[in-house]
Amino acid sequence: MELAEIRTHWNQILDLVLEEDRIAWLAFFDARLADFDGTVLTLDFSDSRKFGSAHEYSETRVKQHQLLSKVIKNCLNVEIKITEI
Repeated sequence: MELAEIRTHWNQILDLVLEEDRIAWLAFFDARLADFDGTVLTLDFSDSRKFGSAHEYSETRVKQHQLLSKVIKNCLNVEIKITEI
C-alpha cells in the first residue's frame, strides 16, 4: 500500500467516516495526507494551526484516530496507525 493509493480513496474513506461520526469527519476533513510508511499514516493539520494554539485538538482526537483506522481497514484492507504532525 502506498500513500498515493490512500489519497485515491481518501474521499470514499471520509464518506465512510461521516456515516459513523460527523465530528470525526469534521476533524479529518481538514487533514492533509503527509506520509505513509506502510503501517503509520501521518496527517498534517498545519493549515488548521495557522489560527493559533486555540485550534490545537490533536490530543482529543484519539477516538477519531481509532475510527479512521477502522474505516481504512474496512475500505482498503490494511491495518494502520494514525499520527499527526
